[in-house]
Amino acid sequence: MLMDVTDWDDAYSNGKYIPGSDTIVGEWNTAAKSYRAQAKSDINISYGIGQRECLDIFYPAGKPKGLAVFIHGGYWIAFDKSSWSHLAAGAVENGWAVCIPSYDLCPTVRIADITQQIGAAITKAAHMVKGPIHITGHSAGGHLAVRMGCDTTPLAAEVIQRVKNIVGISGLYDLNPLMLTSMNKDLHIDEAEAASESPVLLTPIKHIPFTSWVGAIERPEFLRQSKLLQTAWQKSGVSVTYIEAESRHHFNVIAPLAEADSNLVKTLLK
Repeated sequence: MLMDVTDWDDAYSNGKYIPGSDTIVGEWNTAAKSYRAQAKSDINISYGIGQRECLDIFYPAGKPKGLAVFIHGGYWIAFDKSSWSHLAAGAVENGWAVCIPSYDLCPTVRIADITQQIGAAITKAAHMVKGPIHITGHSAGGHLAVRMGCDTTPLAAEVIQRVKNIVGISGLYDLNPLMLTSMNKDLHIDEAEAASESPVLLTPIKHIPFTSWVGAIERPEFLRQSKLLQTAWQKSGVSVTYIEAESRHHFNVIAPLAEADSNLVKTLLK
């Protein structure tokens, strides 16, 4: 529990506990660039006025069965859409269009602002692709994915009615501990924002099934946060399935999104 943690920076530190972590970002970028080069896509579609308020959509060969959304992580302070294009492959091969948005980063904006931007991005993509909408995201992106399914969602009623599944991958669902990290000099989370932006403190939308997916060998805090989502929302009567992916750490837990037959893709598209 929270009182057992003495070093919150270490609790949220992933790279130093993952062998070869210094090369992983480069591998992501190479795989993403290669996928973009051969994919059927619309790149850099604007959904807002800012330079980073843009998204990519990757299309299957035929008419899309629906829209899948992947929201990247990086503690709301790092990365953009360009590192993750290859993760669209699994859903695209199953006949779905996939939206991957960028968003402004802290400290330029607050987490609450990013929530609104992701809502705008999904709305833009929803106007371009018909059918059901399935949303996933990793780490900070897992937070944002699940945040779309809360009763204070930025999504309009006609969009949220199309959302049929949300899968948070290694998400951060309680923002309170992050106020105790050195990252908070950029995040600027305060008690009010922790209360309004932590999914575990909010009410889930009843018609959406949720999955809290996490790597079995991740840092204990990510396991705790992922289980907490299921525990906190049980009282609301919604379906929250908790899955620990065997032998997966924080950086490779998302890799199966690129595989058409993976359990993660099957869970997202079900």
